[in-house]
Amino acid sequence: MESIDREKFGGFVAARRKELGLTQQELADKLFLSNKAVSKWETGQSLPDIALLEPLAQCLGVSVAELLRGERIEERPMEAEEAETLVDRAIRFADDDQGAKGRKKRRRWQIAWAVSTVLGFWGLCALFWNGVSRAELVNTVFLTELLCLIFGFWAVFFAPARLPRYYDENKITSFQQGPVRMNLTGIRFHNGNWPHILSALRWWLVIVPVVFPPAYGLLRAAVPGWGVSWELGLTLTACLGLFVPVMVVAKRYE
Repeated sequence: MESIDREKFGGFVAARRKELGLTQQELADKLFLSNKAVSKWETGQSLPDIALLEPLAQCLGVSVAELLRGERIEERPMEAEEAETLVDRAIRFADDDQGAKGRKKRRRWQIAWAVSTVLGFWGLCALFWNGVSRAELVNTVFLTELLCLIFGFWAVFFAPARLPRYYDENKITSFQQGPVRMNLTGIRFHNGNWPHILSALRWWLVIVPVVFPPAYGLLRAAVPGWGVSWELGLTLTACLGLFVPVMVVAKRYE
């Protein structure tokens, strides 16, 4: 199985970009990425996600096959051996890009989740030490923390980095893995927006357990007439607010 020559790939992308008169930023904008990502491709430091191959090829006016080979291909029927080589490269491309990099990224999120859990626990302790009753903590703050940490545990340890191919081939508006189910009205799931959806989920579920206890304590002390309605509103904001960034990125990259 033949692997991707990163320098050749990057050089080809850079050459085509310059031929079209595009800057790295302009190419990045077409793909909804940062110019740093394009720079890393062109210098051979990394490869784009496999889901970006087709849109990148369209932006550069080449075929996906030419991208994988890192050169223009003469217009002639492709021999079986050449086709097999390109398929092998595509498979290796996905492996190279998603393997070590994906595991390293997941480990960082797992560490962030562990830190969030510890800080969230200390936030609960701080509220208790400052006079919040055990019953109030259990019914509001603890419940919110627990829901976020359980869902966050799934997001950083078990959520798939990529969706099965049939998500890209069909208009699927829901995702399910075991007991976890997501259904975003009017949004279809595919590998173009799934990494961004997953990232938004992780950010929210790691940050909320850290921020919620002190925010609860401050508002409880500052708001006159603090009661059940305020507690419920703050809890719903923390739990359901995650759908706002998820919907935004899902729609943007749809």
